[in-house]
Amino acid sequence: MRDLAIAALQRDYRAGLKPAELLAELRGRIAAHADHHAWIALLDDAQLAPYLARLEGQGPESLPLYGIPFAIKDNIDLAGVPTTAACPDFAYTPARSATVVQRLVDAGAIPLGKTNLDQFATGLVGTRSPRGAVRNAFDPDYISGGSSAGSAVALALGEVSFSLGTDTAGSGRVPAAFNNLLGIKPTRGRWSTAGVVPACRSLDCPSLFALNPEDARRIGTVMDGLDAADPWSRRGRPVSGRLEGLRFGMPRPEQLEFFGDTTYAALFAQAAERWQALGAELVRLDFTPFSEAARLLYEGPWVAERRHATRDMAPQAMLPVLRRILEGGAGIGAEQTFEAFYRLQALKQAADAQLALVDAVLTPTAPTHYRIAELEAEPLLLNSRLGTYTNFMNLLDYAAVAMPAGATPAGLPFGITLFGPAWSDDYLLALAQRWMAADPRPGGRDASRWMPALPPTPPGRIEVAVCGAHLSGMSLNHQLTSRSAFRVCATHSAPCYRLIALAGGPPFRPGMIRDAERGAAIEVEVWSVPEAEFGSFVAGIPAPLGIGKLELADGRWVSGFICEPAGETGARDITHLGGWRRYMAEKRA
Repeated sequence: MRDLAIAALQRDYRAGLKPAELLAELRGRIAAHADHHAWIALLDDAQLAPYLARLEGQGPESLPLYGIPFAIKDNIDLAGVPTTAACPDFAYTPARSATVVQRLVDAGAIPLGKTNLDQFATGLVGTRSPRGAVRNAFDPDYISGGSSAGSAVALALGEVSFSLGTDTAGSGRVPAAFNNLLGIKPTRGRWSTAGVVPACRSLDCPSLFALNPEDARRIGTVMDGLDAADPWSRRGRPVSGRLEGLRFGMPRPEQLEFFGDTTYAALFAQAAERWQALGAELVRLDFTPFSEAARLLYEGPWVAERRHATRDMAPQAMLPVLRRILEGGAGIGAEQTFEAFYRLQALKQAADAQLALVDAVLTPTAPTHYRIAELEAEPLLLNSRLGTYTNFMNLLDYAAVAMPAGATPAGLPFGITLFGPAWSDDYLLALAQRWMAADPRPGGRDASRWMPALPPTPPGRIEVAVCGAHLSGMSLNHQLTSRSAFRVCATHSAPCYRLIALAGGPPFRPGMIRDAERGAAIEVEVWSVPEAEFGSFVAGIPAPLGIGKLELADGRWVSGFICEPAGETGARDITHLGGWRRYMAEKRA
């Protein structure tokens, strides 16, 4: 089966593959998987023609998402294609695409169609649709997770390269966990909701299902940006953190809930142990404010907000289970609403205080996984359980990344989530990058074919290679961490640099000089620095050092410390040691 990761498709396009040929392959694959009920509408040849015509005469280098196929949850508008929200009586045909869809199309991506969902995006199960229950990609007897069920399953079955969902209470994360995908729940307002059918307008956000962090970054960058058409659109300062010496929060043992699923409990314990093996310290937090906030979502006025979103629909046009849920919003008055707002504010203050103790919080994405038959027999209770670790996120204004974390003995995927404050999106994705690259077989896949050695630079940041006192744990590293920089990776330069110990000090400093004849591979670290902080960082660098372009072992060129030839006066050549840490250890000895 063709690898649909973006980098792989770009290679195929450079080798001669045509977008139309790829689409023909994928439409055949979709037809073979029809019994999964992932799709509501597929674009026909006439509808696909304008997207293909736009790519004629261009190549994969011309557009960031050239020829990349994607799926759209059917509560998100695609111009000229009906939006149904899985309710036929609600259907309308938009003249314009949702902002996020239009930005993807402008970047060269090709929409294949609209995917199935829990009606009006209300549910975490994927079974609440008149088009049929969306069946799990790994075992059709199990639920796919919702409400973005079809988008997740279409990606998991290899029918698209990425897919769009929405996430109000976990709809972009629970399906990711159940189908072995990366699920991105962005900070509210980061991606526009213009052209998205609301569930809870004050909480909604588009979400993204991706195969790997590199793809997620590339796609997210395309969708980023303020949108005057969306009053909830906003911009914030990126929140960064460290990639070494991590401190992750976890619920206290008595606050972890798996509803009797010992397999999921064991898999989560294994995931925590793997993070510890990667150097993370696990800190037990009081999860009470998070759990209380989660209960507010379906026990407070936000049910009335869901009811408001469907106020023009006749009750008989909706599924019975949805009517039962929305009936809970009737009669919620203004005083009760304000009381809930006040309680939420107090809970957020308490939750933020817990979050401030750690770099991020680690939880299971879902506490257990149900068969479709089990869910249909007890639709409300089991659905509510699935939101145990997701319902509070948008209420508390957090960002989250769900990622694969192994499989049950029966071969069903298991997933974990990391969450942090608003605008920690890029940092959480960097943590996901580290997690998925560290395990050669996350969720049973061979990661080596689709995990890049280094991620591309996130928007608004500059990668800088450091080789000396700015390395992790060294004397000047604070000049990076105090500027909200985080370490991307430890690696080596290309084997064409000499390392010298400059005269003077403290602080003692090295210099790197490019020398193809006498050079070697030098130990370096790549750090991601916010653009707004880069100028002040460079201004503090004394002669003979400066920032130029430095070649890494994988052939990439990044900004990095270089040294003028004058720095060799009085310096000691330490190239043979391979790195500054070893030199300093010998110096101390």
